[in-house]
Amino acid sequence: MNKKKKKKSVGRKVIKWIVGISLAFLLLLVVSPYLFKDKIKEMVLKTIHKNINASVSFDEIDLSFFRNFPRADISINHLQVINNAPFEGDTLLYAKEFHMQMKISELFKSKHETMQLQNFSVENGDVHIQINKAGKTNYDITIPKKSNESSEANSSFSLDIQDYVLSNINFSYYDKTTDMMVKVDSIYHFGKGNFAQDILDLETTTNAYLSIDIGGVNYMAKVRTSLDAIFEIDIQNLTYTFKRNKGFVNQFPIEFDGFIQLLEKDQGQLYDLTFKTPTSSFKNLLGIIPSQYAGNLENVETKGSFDLNGVVKGIYTENTIPSFNITFTAKDAMFKYPQLPKAVERITLNSKISNTTGSINDTKVDINQLTFSIDQDTFFASGHIANIVTNPFLSLSAKGKINLDHLSKSYPVPDDIMLSGLIAVNMTSNFDIRSVEQKQYQNIKNSGEISISQFTYETGSSAQPFRIEKSSVTFHPENVALKEFKASIGDSDMSIQGALHNFYGFLFKNEVLQGNFTLSSNQIKVADFMTSNTKELDTTVISKSTIKVPSFLDCTIHATANNVVYDGIRFKNTSGRLLVKDESIIIENVNMNAFDGSIKLGGKVSTKEEVPNFSMNLQLENVNIKESFSQLPSLNTIAPIANVVGGKLNSSVNMKGSLTKDLTPTLESISGDLLGQLLNSKLNASESNVLNALNKEIGILDLSKLDLSSIKTYLTFKNGNVVVKPFNVKFKDVNILIGGKHGFDQSMNYNLTLEVPVEYLGDEITSLTSKLSGSTKIKSIPVKATLTGNFSNPKVQTDLKEATSNLAAKLAKEQKDKLLDKGKNKLLNLLNKDKDSSKTKKDSTANKVKNVLKGLFKKKKKDS
Repeated sequence: MNKKKKKKSVGRKVIKWIVGISLAFLLLLVVSPYLFKDKIKEMVLKTIHKNINASVSFDEIDLSFFRNFPRADISINHLQVINNAPFEGDTLLYAKEFHMQMKISELFKSKHETMQLQNFSVENGDVHIQINKAGKTNYDITIPKKSNESSEANSSFSLDIQDYVLSNINFSYYDKTTDMMVKVDSIYHFGKGNFAQDILDLETTTNAYLSIDIGGVNYMAKVRTSLDAIFEIDIQNLTYTFKRNKGFVNQFPIEFDGFIQLLEKDQGQLYDLTFKTPTSSFKNLLGIIPSQYAGNLENVETKGSFDLNGVVKGIYTENTIPSFNITFTAKDAMFKYPQLPKAVERITLNSKISNTTGSINDTKVDINQLTFSIDQDTFFASGHIANIVTNPFLSLSAKGKINLDHLSKSYPVPDDIMLSGLIAVNMTSNFDIRSVEQKQYQNIKNSGEISISQFTYETGSSAQPFRIEKSSVTFHPENVALKEFKASIGDSDMSIQGALHNFYGFLFKNEVLQGNFTLSSNQIKVADFMTSNTKELDTTVISKSTIKVPSFLDCTIHATANNVVYDGIRFKNTSGRLLVKDESIIIENVNMNAFDGSIKLGGKVSTKEEVPNFSMNLQLENVNIKESFSQLPSLNTIAPIANVVGGKLNSSVNMKGSLTKDLTPTLESISGDLLGQLLNSKLNASESNVLNALNKEIGILDLSKLDLSSIKTYLTFKNGNVVVKPFNVKFKDVNILIGGKHGFDQSMNYNLTLEVPVEYLGDEITSLTSKLSGSTKIKSIPVKATLTGNFSNPKVQTDLKEATSNLAAKLAKEQKDKLLDKGKNKLLNLLNKDKDSSKTKKDSTANKVKNVLKGLFKKKKKDS
């Protein structure tokens, strides 16, 4: 028993000891980062200060023993490297999270010793590489070390890298000397190797999206790429050799062999590379096409061959490039998708991109032959490009037919798209860019035609199928002419003729594309051009994007249409001119008939600024007031009372304001003015809550009988408020002065002053005024009213009762004063009459006066 108890006691002590040690170790892991944090920060700042000629900032440095245990993890958040001159202010590097890992023992070195880093990772970052026109690079930011100073002396850290990770990194490269832009987005890259060795094998896995632009021309746009490769790296000789690799461009496989060596400073890089497709299957060519367009290639039947072979040898410097020869060949090829009835057959491709001298200008692109057939329709094309730097020369040729119905039966068109029709091409073009720039049309050899017939295009989102009955485009040295274009969509039809000028300047030199067209139509229904499932549209994308008028367009369109139907409104005999230029649409001299009258329209919509804007002027002549103001939303907002006014109107409206991203007017931004004259008009008072409330409160007027024949109104609107300049209106012999304002939100605040004749105020007032004569007679009184609330729920207040009471009191007082004045005058006349009489008469008169006075006082006492 004692032995068992001793064993249990020892066991408990051992457990307690282990738990104690574990807790102490855990506590040490938790506390230690705070002890080393300042030391790490000082060493990071020291390394930056001694090695980097740029502005470096970060939010915080953290140290953790748990994140990558048993290694210590140093994390730097929101690391940012900003260039100094000549790229001052440009961001070279940004990393939301930057992690470095090392052995925990490295932390116990003194701050003067070098710590060895074993791993690093970067998450959610951006790298921007630039080469300016002088050939300077923005990534050359390291401070040169002195001849007697080792690299370790300049740094608190040395590299003993075992592996590294780049996660969600965006890389951009812009070389202004060649106008080349390379973007690699969403990079996920992993590398593993022992960098402590002079020669090592670096195993890498990379996935990204590649885009390439040269001279403003896009050659690749977010093409999915991947590469699994092992590189032999010779650190001493800066040589990178492909040992084993497998890469894809979309679904297109490619393999590399050879090496790249970085030479001494200013001597460039040495290339000795070959690359090819691993097999000769024609399916490889389909793999270049993005998968969303090419579909699943696994079960596609193919015949024939496709080969890509490339050789790159030589030195790349600021002035030279390596010589290269890249060939693409396909022979007797075909492909057929298993779910489709037809195949694309007799495919031949013979093309080459080459340079034998090392001069960029000597690069040549040759598409010697490209042919394919679908059923009995065959298409042929060829092209050549030379002198790509000094004066590019292009030669293009195309001939053949494409039946779109057959195309959709041989190539996977999206399910919600229907295509049919025949495209016929027969054209050649030979020109150099300098002749295009200098308008030397005699050097431009263009001829031929592209025609389309019985074309139909329909998608699940379109309201109506789009049909082209016939269209043809002819190519001339000075322009591209649209000979005819007859099309329809739903109930809408159009016929267009015209020409595009400077087509090649636009295509190859980013110049403005000029055009002049004539459009005629029997009917255009705007709803035919709208999508039918607007509720399913990605509103997030719409809200983030802005509709823009293209900056490269400078076109004039002369348009006529017998009928234009918009939102249920029919405009007849529409004609006018549209100018599309400077990122704006200018509307000139547009005339139309609508609302039993005529409308003239002019204005401008501009998308040049960050916030789009518009200006517009309308001339309405003899239009139906109720129809025009109730059906045109902008006018209804400005004058909502107008939709209960019968009759006709002449008006001019000027307005301007800002637009939303989808070019809808922003209501609160609209400002302008309106001048209107009513013609043979009257109010439909019963249809208006405002007029009904006025009738009820005032009661002496019949507003439906107001005389509106000579009414002219002027109002201004700004910041969501409409201010109406006071104007007069009459009901029989009642003059009414109206003025005030209302808001686009339908709130209102109006003042009315009515000159009301006394006969409208009742028999008592009429009786009192009838006893007055001459200058004292009152014909009318002013009655004031206020309209507040809103057009749906108005509030009316008047001083009619107060004004009537005041008038009655005034008339009573004037009547009393008149009687008193009359008695006083009689008394004075009596006194003056007896003034010069005899004493007897005086006594007699005196007695009479006494009697009169006694009578008055007695009457007063009785009254009292």
